[in-house]
This record gives sequence, structure tokens and C-alpha cells, in this order.
Amino acid sequence: MAPSAPSINSVGSSRMATPRPSSYRHKSEKRGMTYNIMLVGQSGLGRRTFLNTLCEREVVPPPEAPNPETAHIADPMKFDTYEVTLEEEGTRISLTVIDTPGFGDGLDNTGCFKQLQDYIEAQFDEVLVEESRIKRNRRYRDHRIHALIYFIAPTGHSLRELDIELMRRLGEYVNILPVIGRADTLTVEELAVFKQNITRDLEYYKLPVYNFCWDDSDTEALEENREIMGLMPFSVVTCDEVLDNEYGSVRVRRYPWGTIEIDDESQCDFALLRYILLNSHIADMINFTEDVLYENYRTRKLEVGGFGEAEDDEEQDDEQDAAAGKSQE
Repeated sequence: MAPSAPSINSVGSSRMATPRPSSYRHKSEKRGMTYNIMLVGQSGLGRRTFLNTLCEREVVPPPEAPNPETAHIADPMKFDTYEVTLEEEGTRISLTVIDTPGFGDGLDNTGCFKQLQDYIEAQFDEVLVEESRIKRNRRYRDHRIHALIYFIAPTGHSLRELDIELMRRLGEYVNILPVIGRADTLTVEELAVFKQNITRDLEYYKLPVYNFCWDDSDTEALEENREIMGLMPFSVVTCDEVLDNEYGSVRVRRYPWGTIEIDDESQCDFALLRYILLNSHIADMINFTEDVLYENYRTRKLEVGGFGEAEDDEEQDDEQDAAAGKSQE
């Protein structure tokens, strides 16, 4: 944020109170849940720090210093998987996060879109195979992506062609939550205008981002979800530093002209986004993925006849059962 910007601590005076949806909580706290998130965005937008801050621990260590001789060469996109177990308000969450370093860093990023789509479809296909088996695998783990956090570069102008194409191509396969990465590089006024421009582009291009109001059966929750929709795209500031003060420990990002407490909802949307992802809307993300996105994909796949009969994997399952029994002895 530029030194001439108003104090970051003054943002909250003109902002609505963050809604706290209470009726969209998961019902199976005791048995826990399996939950999968994907992070997509160009390098330098804070995906690593976002993941560490989201999980409140160091999941991804700091990267090694780049080699100056090869720093100008864009690495191909890859998929890095991280597994974390979290406890949120008594609910055990087996969280898998798939990061996508290399996305959007080349001159031609057409291949990145196809890689992402193929990866998400492959998880749907795994479920389709599992459903077709005569004998189900009792230890099967669902790898379908329940939320895709897409990091938008803080240009201050509008969506780029890269952003539009990503959301247009993947919106029918996954719940996309657009966020402004490194939002602290914009002044308060620039951030407000940037959000308005992105909202305008989402409507103009009819981009299929996640609709928090997809379930309108609960009137109270619907009103709260409309307020959340009004805050999209979410502005994200993250950090690796924790300071102790008279009120306890706080996570802050320091600058020569001041600090940002990232959990202060008057300063950025990170606290709200974390609450949405790991608490209030986790069941909605899972249910919409399973009941709408996957069912639509399954219908299309079966209608075109592009999915053959699944192989009988009973022998493989029996071997896995035997191996598991030996490991317990």
C-alpha cells in the first residue's frame, strides 16, 4: 500500500459488519470430513503464505533462492499436494490442498487451462469408477476439488484475459472463489474501485464463480449469503509473523508506515474467507460439488458414451484388505 494512502486502520468505518452465517454448518462434527481445496494464481501472489496462514502452521517452507542464471525461464505448471488435519470448532477436517506453481507464468498459458481441467475431471472419473464397482473400496478417499481459490493480480484495473479464460473454462467443474492477492499493494480507494471493476466484469462476461445463494431454502441464510456475495472478490492479506500484545497473539504484516492485522475484518477479508472455507460453508461447498457439479459431469459423460464399464477390482481390494490386516497385527 502506498505511503500516501489513508491509515489501514481506518478502513472499517465505511464497511458493513462481516456476516456470520449460522445455519449452514456441517451436521457430522463427530465423524469429521474430507475436504479438498485448490490454489491457482500466478507466481508472487502469496499462495504459499495464504496456505500457511489458513492452516495456522507452516505447511509449505520458504522457497529456495532462485538461480539468477535460470530465473528468466518459466517453469511448467505442476501440482503440489499438501495434507493437513485441522480441528475447527470441534470438527475434524482432513484437508488436502493442491497448489499449482507455474500457472500463468508463460507467454502461452493454453496448456495450463487444459491441465487444470483434466486434473479436476480425473477426480470426477475416479468417483465414477468407484460407483461402478461391484465391490466398493472401503478405504476410498474422495479427491474431488470442493473449492478453487483463484488469485487475481492486484493491477487495480480489471480482469485480464487470463482470469476470464480460467473462470470461464473451469466454472462448470469446480466452485471458484476469486480473491485479490496481495491486496495491501493497493490503497483503500484503489481496492474499492478494483473490486467494482471485477464485479462488473464477472457480470458482463457471465463468469461462473461460486454462488453463495444457490440454496434459497433458508431465508435467514439467504440474506447473509447475499451480504457475502457483495464482498466478492475477497481482498486477501496474509503473513508469517505473530506478535504478542496486551490482548493476546495477533498475526500482522509490517510496513515502514504501519501494520495490518490480517484477522481484523476491517482491514482485509482473510478472516471471513477462512471462516467460509473451514466453517460456515464447508458443507455447502461439498454438497454443491457432489450434488450439482459432479452430477452434471456424470450425466454428460454417460450421455455421450465416453465412459466404459469399470474393471472389476475385487482382487486388488482383497489384496489391500490383507495388507491392511497384516499392518494391524
